[in-house]
Amino acid sequence: MARRSTPLTDTQIKNLKPGSKEKTLSDGNGLKLRVRTNGSKHWNFNYYHPVTKKRVNIGLGTYPEVSLAKARKAVTEYRELVASGIDPKEKREQESFKLKQKSLYTLKFVAAEWLEIKKHEVTEDHATKTWRSLERHVFPELGAVPLIDIKAPKVIQIFRPIEAQGNLETIKRLNQRLNEIMNYGVNCGYIDTNPLIGMRSAFKKPKKENMATLPPSELPNLMLTLSQASIKRVTRCLIEWQFHTMTRPSEAASARWEEIDFDNLTWTIPAEKMKKRREHVIPLTEQMLGILKAIKPISGHREYIFPSDRNPKTHCNSQTANMALKRMGFGGKLVSHGLRSMASTTLNEQGFESDLIEAALSHVDSNLVRAAYNRSDFLERRRPMMSWWSGHIEEAAQGSLSVTGTKQLKVI
Repeated sequence: MARRSTPLTDTQIKNLKPGSKEKTLSDGNGLKLRVRTNGSKHWNFNYYHPVTKKRVNIGLGTYPEVSLAKARKAVTEYRELVASGIDPKEKREQESFKLKQKSLYTLKFVAAEWLEIKKHEVTEDHATKTWRSLERHVFPELGAVPLIDIKAPKVIQIFRPIEAQGNLETIKRLNQRLNEIMNYGVNCGYIDTNPLIGMRSAFKKPKKENMATLPPSELPNLMLTLSQASIKRVTRCLIEWQFHTMTRPSEAASARWEEIDFDNLTWTIPAEKMKKRREHVIPLTEQMLGILKAIKPISGHREYIFPSDRNPKTHCNSQTANMALKRMGFGGKLVSHGLRSMASTTLNEQGFESDLIEAALSHVDSNLVRAAYNRSDFLERRRPMMSWWSGHIEEAAQGSLSVTGTKQLKVI
């Protein structure tokens, strides 16, 4: 015959003293009180799972916060669930999750989690811009809204004013980011489905516009204008450095002296600074070394090659070159990113191997095996091409208009 437990009393529980070992007292019907060595008293309900028939323990809280009467009431409710084929522990976890869906898993909370993962795929600058765009256009109205309550019609309504202003590219980027956040929520189990799939079709499609650039024939005029422009020497050097190295604005602006290898004549850009998160090595030419020599008296004792004017301990803004070109009269005609296009067009017209040009532009090779195999080989094969390109720029500058030339014009 099974041994029957003697029901506990409040007086008995109050007078319980801790011992050198934990002890467990039974009240019957699966209700147990565990007394720890530190004196704390914890209620547990022990039962058989209605499906698996395995022993399960579920905590009911601590005494005296949960009284004997409340613990017995909870056990009665849980026993009824078990009798109905429902596991009390699973039911409580589901209810707790639903509560988190409504209170914890808001769009801003989940977006922050998503961005922490995203940061490993994009540059720090890109991650910062992504968060700022959400803060500006999305979070004011949707940041505190639970992910489960976000629906396409509401988001579309919020984006309509942006569309009316003609900022279609902004809508495109926001739509992409929101869908990534919602998909992340689905994968993490915060929501069952992504309700924003297909939302992009509700807006006009932006017209694809290439980065403003100049034809190769305008190179002499560009170098002449650059030499006569009233710009700071750091900005002048930055523009020429970006032009010679064929790098992106953010990559050039954030260049560090420690990334330069004067022995092997290379500049190694770390993966975390690259758009595709892959380390990029650039062979240095005589003209690139000339730029470094020209800027060294200004920043040779600092971390960054092109220091910020306001705070020399950090680097120039990625838009510094862009703004300078605009002030020089190239607004709408040329942006700093367009310098890469000028290089690409010129090198292709000169018949250089397309693979070498793509490698110089740090475009990811679709065949990763080939890319890995040719990495060191491409570096040496790129040297003659990069030397030709630097020489071509210097020739267009007529030898005296570039900061790398021997007869430099005065810049401020």
